[in-house]
Amino acid sequence: MYILLKYLVLPVALIGAAAAQADEGQWQPYQLPQLKSELKRIGITIPAEKLSDLSKHPMSAIVSLGGCSASFVSDAGLVVTNHHCAYGAIQRNATPEHNYIVDGYLAKTRAEELPGGPNTLVYVTDKVENVTARVLKNVSDTMSGKQRHDAVEKSIKALVAECESDKIYRCSVPAFHRGLEYYRIRQMMIRDVRLVYAPADMIGNFGGDIDNYEWPRQGGDYSFLRAYVGKDGRPADPSPDNVPYHSKDFLVVSAAGLKNGDPVLLAGYPGRTSRYKLPSEIRAARDSAYPAKVAELQADLDVIAAATKGNPAAAVRYASVDKSMNNVMKKTQGLLDGFARKDIAAIKDVQDAEFRAWYAKQPGMSKTLLGELDAVIAADLALSDEEFGYGVATTSDLLKSASTLYRLAREGAKPDAERESGYQQRDLTFIKARLNRLEQSYVGSVDQARFVAALQRYAKLPKSMHVNGMDALLPAVGAVPALYTKSELGDTAKRLAWLDKDSAAIAASNDAFLQLAVKLDDVTQSLKERRKELDGNLERVIPQYMQTVIAWKKSQGKPVYPDANSTLRVTYGTVSPYSPKDGITKGPFTTIEGIVEKNTGKDPFNAPQKLLDAIKAKRYGQFMDPILGTVPVDFLTSADTTGGNSGSAVMNKNGELIGLNFDSTYESITKDWYFDTAITRAIHMDIRYMLWVMAEVDHADNVLKELTIKYPAKKK
Repeated sequence: MYILLKYLVLPVALIGAAAAQADEGQWQPYQLPQLKSELKRIGITIPAEKLSDLSKHPMSAIVSLGGCSASFVSDAGLVVTNHHCAYGAIQRNATPEHNYIVDGYLAKTRAEELPGGPNTLVYVTDKVENVTARVLKNVSDTMSGKQRHDAVEKSIKALVAECESDKIYRCSVPAFHRGLEYYRIRQMMIRDVRLVYAPADMIGNFGGDIDNYEWPRQGGDYSFLRAYVGKDGRPADPSPDNVPYHSKDFLVVSAAGLKNGDPVLLAGYPGRTSRYKLPSEIRAARDSAYPAKVAELQADLDVIAAATKGNPAAAVRYASVDKSMNNVMKKTQGLLDGFARKDIAAIKDVQDAEFRAWYAKQPGMSKTLLGELDAVIAADLALSDEEFGYGVATTSDLLKSASTLYRLAREGAKPDAERESGYQQRDLTFIKARLNRLEQSYVGSVDQARFVAALQRYAKLPKSMHVNGMDALLPAVGAVPALYTKSELGDTAKRLAWLDKDSAAIAASNDAFLQLAVKLDDVTQSLKERRKELDGNLERVIPQYMQTVIAWKKSQGKPVYPDANSTLRVTYGTVSPYSPKDGITKGPFTTIEGIVEKNTGKDPFNAPQKLLDAIKAKRYGQFMDPILGTVPVDFLTSADTTGGNSGSAVMNKNGELIGLNFDSTYESITKDWYFDTAITRAIHMDIRYMLWVMAEVDHADNVLKELTIKYPAKKK
């Protein structure tokens, strides 16, 4: 790696408090002490040093669901998150006769709590450590891309194995700043998680896809789960003998509410942002990748809709798939609309030119780095096209299952440390869970229709998106029905039985989808090997670039925080209105009266009658906001969020739970690439609405009693 000037080689943590601007930044907890003056400025009273300590309140109450965020709200493992984050658990237990998606579910006793299923997990982060030196200790500049990638992966596997010597932990070593730093994250993984309470879909998902990413919103996006462990207090497989997890900390719920301008803290696990990417990467996303993604998602959704029409059982099975895909599609379309509204690539052009001009003036800098950077980014974009095509061509859950089984068998013949990541011994329970989960989200006729249509779409993709060597191996459209009649992988028990078979047995199988997976495996592995070579080159060049970008930004007093990567982050902001266009200002609160105004009696604006009755009767109780004169539903803040922050605890200045993050405004979607302080707003459910529904509509008295609720002092 090139040697930069000594004054440029600075730990990322060394950013002054003055570096923070506005409310931008998804900060690692250890960085918060450097932001203490900024936190104090907006009114946060919790000491920054306390916020940086994962063993102390409130951070010790923040958990991950593996794709969503959540928090403990009692000492008996009670977890609150978004309704859409618990959707898989709700759907798993729903049937046409007992449709908990439509009607909601409330366990009045712990014995009535329903199994969330093998994919519903709670992760409690208890240790984060910088392991950059250990990850990179065997890396040299003379290595090829693949050699470098393999050396890094080998070090990461060793670090993970060391961390997981106690099997209650699930550990990971993600990269930060695109490979400049690596942190080892240790999480206790609780795998017996049960559904406690979820409101009706037309409360939790009021407005559906029409209102998704829109403001004003009236979504009661909340649900409750409970974490269970063995009687020894350690995570255990689901069992009737398990007991509620004793969470050492939990959030107090505040019913005092907020007003315009009040500060908030938000803690959770944001998924992915791309704020340090180059203008060329933005243009590739804007002009090629995102339009192709939107078209593909819409086409697949149309096929699912047609294939499940008139089949209630199939519709229930694909409800979660449909919801997830619709969410991704609307977000992607929002990114495209955002790029059209504001030329972020042009803004990045200016920043990139300023950076390159600054770089050229610094003594001792590499003369070839920026050229190498541009070349490796171009190669990455080209390979990404093929990977997109591969994803289209393999749009079949049975094919994916067959490919997983064959690759697991091939990797299982190797020593565990030499297996491909994702196929080690530690991954077997996750693979089994995925194969099991298919039972709740698969119908043969629907999967067949999706596969046929996808192969037709793949054939029409540009040549750059066709995978090298794959086309001749794919089945003809007319041959697809026979694959399903000659395969037993649609049967869960028979699918799982292949987990114990070796690669020779799978290769000798007469199961049509296993045969197809075997035939495609060499091409699949070739694509993966090319990705490893390219990733190794990216991992060599990008960190050098990021080190100089950090130094440049620091010289300007600008925020220096890593892109989101699904690890624990803290952000802050204030309750704030915004102006999406000239002459329009949107206030920061919505109320229950807005539900009545929007209600049409038809999906997705079909509020439950008992909810409407409570609103019309003005049974506001102690949850009425004194300024609004009614019960608030959702509110806006300037906090910096993205996907994965769903379910994140929104806390007041004292660290008390006052809301749940669940969305962003449509104009904010491009914040994944560029944070625009004027229009970027996160959408949160006001905790008072949740409490009001629980008390006045669903009568979830047992859950309310379990919460520790802090009510506002009554005026004398």
